[in-house]
Amino acid sequence: MNALPSAAAGLPGTEPRRPTREVTVAWQDTLVRIGGKAPIVVQSMTNTDTVDAIGTAIQVKELAQAGSEIVRITVNTLEAARAVPAIREQLDRMGVSVPLVGDFHYNGHKLLTQVPECAQALSKYRINPGNLGAGHKRDDHFAQMIEVACRYERPIRIGVNWGSLDQALMARLMDANQQSPHPQPASQVMREALVQSALESAQQAERLGLPGDAIVLSCKVSQVQDLISVYQDLASRCNYPLHLGLTEAGMGSKGIVASTAALAVLLQQGIGDTIRISLTPEPGGDRTREVVVAQEILQTMGLRAFTPMVVACPGCGRTSSTFFQELADDIQTYLRQQMPVWRDQYPGVETLSVAVMGCVVNGPGESRHADIGISLPGTGEQPVAPVYVEGERVVTLKGEHIARDFQQMLDDYVRRRFAATPSTTH
Repeated sequence: MNALPSAAAGLPGTEPRRPTREVTVAWQDTLVRIGGKAPIVVQSMTNTDTVDAIGTAIQVKELAQAGSEIVRITVNTLEAARAVPAIREQLDRMGVSVPLVGDFHYNGHKLLTQVPECAQALSKYRINPGNLGAGHKRDDHFAQMIEVACRYERPIRIGVNWGSLDQALMARLMDANQQSPHPQPASQVMREALVQSALESAQQAERLGLPGDAIVLSCKVSQVQDLISVYQDLASRCNYPLHLGLTEAGMGSKGIVASTAALAVLLQQGIGDTIRISLTPEPGGDRTREVVVAQEILQTMGLRAFTPMVVACPGCGRTSSTFFQELADDIQTYLRQQMPVWRDQYPGVETLSVAVMGCVVNGPGESRHADIGISLPGTGEQPVAPVYVEGERVVTLKGEHIARDFQQMLDDYVRRRFAATPSTTH
């Protein structure tokens, strides 16, 4: 896993990270650690029909290559459960060892027991206690899933959702609230129901024999302030690792902004051990976008580094040409595309900073602060572009091939600075 300085302990204004248990999610030699002192883990979820084993395996590979360290797949039918081993086998043939999590609702107890090959091919199970039935039936279904987790030594995530709360628990809390001399708003009672459902289910799992260090909790809602409140409460009442994310973040900029607003507050407080950004893809959109957003949240907060970051100015009346915008976009895209190869060839390259600036106002200064930067000419300025490497001006580019020449300089710098030495290749 792409480890960096551990989470929020070093950030200005943060509390030290709340000590949590460490849960290991594994497949073969790939170990992903959630909680404890491990870096915050990025995960995602496919939106293919799981029955389509080849299509699902391809999307899992794409998500893993984009940087998803755990990938969740829907397991909702007998046919889907039977496809899971084929998906795992296809991934193994492609050399993709990312752990798979099975997402179960309503009938997970049947699928895990009827298709043991599915239970073994998955590295972790997601259980929603609100969708397991009611009363003794709910307890029996939950116990069956925990028994499978114990048998195959698999961790679980108990994932409580705003839209599928345990109705018996909700009714009990609502009745108690009505009888209280100081009743709380219904929204507060619902938030308490989320937290209690997660905690009671975790305690029940431990009573059934599942180790406490095999349990991750989540309480997902769709509103920013509710999510912050719920997780602050949950974090203060347990030491299980916590999975963060809005349950339905939305599409496009709305989903990105809402997710960032909620998660940034919690992460700054040291709350959260793994995140998923639940973006609704635009028609024909790339599913890996949610992985990129998750990485960028963590990287811009200084919690982890995944890919070199490009600093670029917003443009103004001094930069009527779009050349610097195109170059900045091309360089950022190029860096991300190179990372699957560079990550192994050039350890530490994810910390690289690059500046692509559009005029002389801030261009030279920002370029000097970056590891490597270029200051392009603005409108009416001399058509030359000084390049700075580690604060020193090394060359001035001119002519029609500025973009090509700068990319070549960038490649040369990465090879020179980050090439693995014999001591770092083992």
